[in-house]
Order: sequence, then structure tokens, then C-alpha cells
Amino acid sequence: MVTTRDVCVIGLGYVGLPLACAAAEAGHRVTGYDSDRARVDGLSQGRSPVEDVEDRWLEKVTATGRLSFTDDPADIQGSDTFVICVPTPLKEKSPDLTMVDSAVDVVATALRPADMVILESTTYPGTTEDRVAPRLAEVTGLRAPEDYHLVFSPERIDPGNPVYSLQNTPRVVGGLGPAAGDAATSFYSSFIDEVHRVSGPREAEMAKLLENTYRHVNIALVNEMAIFCEELGIDLWEAIDAASTKPFGFAPFTPGPGVGGHCIPVDPSYLSWRVRRLGYPFRFVELAAEINDRMPHYVASRIADLLNDVHKSVDGARILVLGLAYKRDLGDLRESPAPVLIRRLESRGALVRWHDPHVHLREIADSAAVAVEGELRAEELAAADLVVVHTDHSAYDPAMIVRHARRVFDTRNLTAGHRAAHVFRL
Repeated sequence: MVTTRDVCVIGLGYVGLPLACAAAEAGHRVTGYDSDRARVDGLSQGRSPVEDVEDRWLEKVTATGRLSFTDDPADIQGSDTFVICVPTPLKEKSPDLTMVDSAVDVVATALRPADMVILESTTYPGTTEDRVAPRLAEVTGLRAPEDYHLVFSPERIDPGNPVYSLQNTPRVVGGLGPAAGDAATSFYSSFIDEVHRVSGPREAEMAKLLENTYRHVNIALVNEMAIFCEELGIDLWEAIDAASTKPFGFAPFTPGPGVGGHCIPVDPSYLSWRVRRLGYPFRFVELAAEINDRMPHYVASRIADLLNDVHKSVDGARILVLGLAYKRDLGDLRESPAPVLIRRLESRGALVRWHDPHVHLREIADSAAVAVEGELRAEELAAADLVVVHTDHSAYDPAMIVRHARRVFDTRNLTAGHRAAHVFRL
């Protein structure tokens, strides 16, 4: 039997909004809080800014009366469970916890004894106990675990994943003390299939960073392999397929034009920053970041070489970039390497045009690149001196690209199975 809670979700983005909807659907009373008034107004009118939350789901849950939205801290009074889901970006390669601090201050206005505070925002080990707890104690006088439950439970959202959702992705919970772990496990179990408890917040914080550092380092490995495989005349994509036939001891990763999104480019730097404060270099992470960060520049150099091979300079060349988002079939531009690549090409004099069926942005900061409206047309492909596949959206027909483009540089292996003399891969 579900113990109904009065939940306040702070931060209504790609993490907080799905959580708020799922908790309300499970029977909890949920108040979604966000400091962005325009976002709150849109949500109250049934418009979701998050691709994983369809308007119809939002409208359905809101209609139950168990989900409401506000930007007024006075409206969260009476909540007994506070879930912080705000961004934790980097600022000059160091963690920026400004939004976490602001969220904690909002929680402090309503926190009462026996309540539960959960931090889901990715951060360095020790944040929950060494930053959140003291800040709450200073304002409220309440201390964890004696007076309230304090928990870290890292988000594991994978935007656009058709298989793993909030419900069927196991949830890691680290409570400060057994009672906090019990309370958080009970709460999450009401709408998540599997909850995995660890001994405390630090272990949960480390688990999240370990997951994304693992991916970051392995992506860097194949990105570096892509660079020297080109020099050696080796088809890395074929080698990856071959290695993937091994049923044990190997997990496939693929190269690309860089890394993007809310986790991979950011989270490992949180761990590296924390380790450096102990006096140690975290060389794996720092090297991986160096390799992944330079990939847009490497791609730009490959493009220049491909044009040079047909006696064409980058300066004045018309280049069409397909896909601006960091990930297939999403419109998410967070940390996408595409703008970096485009600005790099423009610095060499290229005339860049771009197309992305999922991105509604029309201009790129500090760039004169032209957005191509509507469906991708054969005429647009044919007019480019070179077409770059940056994001392998399923809307793109590889046969059409190969048939109409003069030269293609495919960074995602979208054109696999369409081999031609004018098609080149990362």
C-alpha cells in the first residue's frame, strides 16, 4: 500500500517534470516549483517543455488534481517531501552549485521535523552532507538525520530512450541513516520498479559519477582510435561490430564529433574537481575530456582535407551540417559539439548551412550559419560542396544523402551499407 506524501519537486526540467508527473500518477499530491514564471504558466496550461513528457500525459495527470505548478515559495508550505532537481553546470571547469543553493533556500522556508529532503542533481561526493545539510541547519535549526530525512538519489534520465524510462530504470538511494533510506525507498518504490539502496549519500553520489565517467572515458577511447584508424586505413566501425560479437568482456562504444548532453561533458569534471582538492590529478578523466573536446576541431580538419582532395578550399565552400542536437531524434542542444564545429568551419571561411528537424532554434550564437527550413530536399544536398552528418536522426534517409550529395563526411555511421567513393566516415 502506498503511503501518500505531499511532494514538492523543485526544478521542472528534463528530470523534475517526469518525476512530478510519475509521483502524482502514483497517488502522491505534488507541487512542482520552478523560479521560471513562463515555464510555470506553460505547464499550468498543459504545455510541456520536455520531450519525454507529452502534453497529453501532463494534461491527464494535472486533471487528477494531484499535480499543480507554482513559482511562489509560499505555495509549497505543507509539503513533507522535497525533491531537488535543478541543473548543476560547470563554471570555468569548476562545479557551479548556485541553483542547488537556491533550491535549498526554498526548501528551508517550508521544512519541518520528520520531513524528507532528496537531492537528485548530479554533484561531487560530499555535497549532500557537507553543503545541503549545513545550509538547512543554519536557516531552520533542523539537523539530519536527527530531525529530518536527508537523501541523495541520482537522476538516471536518458532523454529519448524508447526502452528505459523513469519507471523501469533502477533507482539508487543513499539516505543519511537507515530511517532516511527506508523513507526514500518507500517513496520511490511507489512509481519505480526497482530501488537499490546504498549505505549513504556519498556512495550514491559516487555511483552517478562512476556511471558517466565510465562512458566519458570509453567514448574518448574510441574517438582517439578513430583518429589513428584513419591514418592506418582501418574501418573502425567494422572493427567495433566485430568486437561486439564477443559475448563477455566487451561493451561497444562508438566515435562521434564530440560529446554533448546534460551528463557526459559535465559530470566527470565534478569528480575530477573533487579529486584535485585531495591533491591528486585524475588523469583518466582529464585526458578523456581533452580528447572529446578536440573532436569538433578534428572533424573540421578532416572536412578541410576532404575538400582539398578535390582541389576545393574551405574558404568559400558551401557546407551543409545535418543535425544540430547532441543526440539522435532529440532537439536537445545542451553541450552539443555542433555549434563548436560550425564556428570552427566559419573561422576558416566556410559558408555553413544546417538542418535539424527537431531543433526550433533559428540562429546559433556567434555564427552566421543559415538554418534550412522544412524537410531536407535533394536540391539542398546537391548544392553543398560537402555534407556533414553530425546527428543521425532517423528522419534522414541515408540513401538520399548518398545519392544527391557531392561529398559526404559521416561522423555517426548513418550511411553504413551505402558505400560509395564520395562517402567518408569518421
